[in-house]
Amino acid sequence: MATYEEIEQTREDTAVSPTPRRRNGRELIIEGLILASGVSVIIIITLIFLFLLKEGLPAFTSQPISTFWGRRWYPIEETYGLLPLLAGSLLVTVGAVVIAVPLGLTTAVYLGEFAPDWLREILKPLIEVLAGIPSIVLGFLGWVALAPLIQNMGAPTGLTAFTGSLILAYMALPTIISITEDALYAVPKEYRDGSLAIGATHWQTVWRVVLPAARSGIVIAIMLGVGRAIGETMAVMLVTGNAANIPELGLGMMFQPIRTMTATIAAEMGEVAQGSTHYSVLFAIGIVLFIITFLVNSLATRLIGGRPKQRGAQL
Repeated sequence: MATYEEIEQTREDTAVSPTPRRRNGRELIIEGLILASGVSVIIIITLIFLFLLKEGLPAFTSQPISTFWGRRWYPIEETYGLLPLLAGSLLVTVGAVVIAVPLGLTTAVYLGEFAPDWLREILKPLIEVLAGIPSIVLGFLGWVALAPLIQNMGAPTGLTAFTGSLILAYMALPTIISITEDALYAVPKEYRDGSLAIGATHWQTVWRVVLPAARSGIVIAIMLGVGRAIGETMAVMLVTGNAANIPELGLGMMFQPIRTMTATIAAEMGEVAQGSTHYSVLFAIGIVLFIITFLVNSLATRLIGGRPKQRGAQL
C-alpha cells in the first residue's frame, strides 16, 4: 500500500502549474513590508551578535582559552571554568526534552486525530493558556511545592536538575502540543481519505501518512520547545540549586544541584564591574549560548529540508 512519499509524489505529478498573473500595487506594498521585516530581523540579530562579540572577546584575549575548559567556576579567585555550567545546562535541557517531547507529541496526536470535537475545543485553549504563565511563577511553584516532593523521594535536596527538568518540560509542553496539533491539522484531508480508501486503519494512516506529512511542523515545534528549555533563566535559577559543579555520573545524576549558563548570567551580572574580566566572561557565556542556539536551528533546518533517502515501509 502507498506511503506518504508516494501520495505526495503523485500529487506533485498531477498538480497544474498556476497561471502567472500581474500583481497590483497593494500586493507589491505587502511584499515590500514582508521583505523589510525579514531584513530587519537579520540586521537586529547581527547587531546583537556583534555586541556580544565586542563585550565578550576580551575574556578570550585576557587569558588562555584552556582556562574556560576548567572544572571549577569561582570568580572570586578569577577561575572561570565553563564545564560545570555547560554540564548543568545540557543535563537539565536533555531531561526536559526527554519528558516533554514524547508527552507533547502523543497529546497533540490525540487532540488532532482521535479526540472528539467537543473535547478538542475545551483542551486546546486550556493548553495554549498554559504558555502564558510567567516563568518566575512556575519557578516559585517548583521551589515551594515540587522541590519538597523531590526531597521526600530520597534526594539530598529538592533543588536538583530533575526538578529543573520537570519545570522546563512543563513550560515547553504548550508550545510543542499547540504547534504540532496545528501541523497535523494542516495535512490535507485527501491524504487521510486516500489512505483509508486503500485499506489502512486509522492508526496506520496517522503513523504512515499524517505524521510524515507534518514532519516539518513537528520538528519546528520540538526545536521551539528545546529553545525554551535552553534559554530559560529565572525558573531554573530557583529550582536547580544554583551550584556550579559537575554532577557525578550515575543513577543519582539527575538528583544533584546544578547551575545553568543562563542562571549564571542572571545571578552575577548585577554584581560585576563593567569592563572587568568577570564582566567579559559573562558575555562570553552569552556567545556560547548564541552559538548553541544557532546550531540547534541549523539542525532543525536540515531535518526539515532533508527528504528521506528510502521510501518508508508499506502499510
